[in-house]
Amino acid sequence: MSGHSKWATIKRDKAKTDAARGNVFTKIGREIAIAVKNGGPDPANNPRLATVVAKARANNMPNDNIQRSIKKASGELGQVNYEELVYEGYGPGGSAVMCDIVTDNKNRTSSDIRHILDKAGGSLAGPGSVSYLFTRKAVVVIEAQKDMSEDDITMLALEADADDVSNDGEGIFTVYGQVPKLQQIKQTLEKSNLKILSAEIEQVPNDTITLDDSKYESFEKMLDKLEENDDVQNVYHNVELK
Repeated sequence: MSGHSKWATIKRDKAKTDAARGNVFTKIGREIAIAVKNGGPDPANNPRLATVVAKARANNMPNDNIQRSIKKASGELGQVNYEELVYEGYGPGGSAVMCDIVTDNKNRTSSDIRHILDKAGGSLAGPGSVSYLFTRKAVVVIEAQKDMSEDDITMLALEADADDVSNDGEGIFTVYGQVPKLQQIKQTLEKSNLKILSAEIEQVPNDTITLDDSKYESFEKMLDKLEENDDVQNVYHNVELK
């Protein structure tokens, strides 16, 4: 996966202040709501919910919060009604952007996203405008043990039925596979005592672009604004992060 580095995204997120990441529980709560709505409240019988719960725990979300979100989504603590959408658009330098949206007011959300893109010199676009530049994949980021070589990781990934592996440096590897095989890949790698840093379904760019310094600065500001929006669950793009 030349150019695409999930590890670069993770490091960028870790570098943010707690205040900038303060809405993470809100976003995860909405992910739980959608997962429960589509597959029920039992993680054992709802793979999507199981993935979100694992993400919640990885982000240190208290178990009480997780259970409250599940109960609220299943109607035990009142009714919640969120809509799941995907917005596509363009950012600085012709960059392609896709946003996973979970909202209770799509008019507000579309206005907010349009404003953020416009301010960065980009624009909101219609369905299919940039989605063809991405492929939906299972993406698992792992931290290898010190005595493991790249060949060792590749063999383990192949045994897990993954499709590709990238070496992101610093002992970090990203494993790519087909969407239905996310949990299989994750569990197989865990059995080999590999530390799972992230395991999610993502829109992976088929190719990446680089931006000059001024365009990149505008792009980063746009990315921050999108990620700070409570309605935006995930942001995917085809820009190589610095």
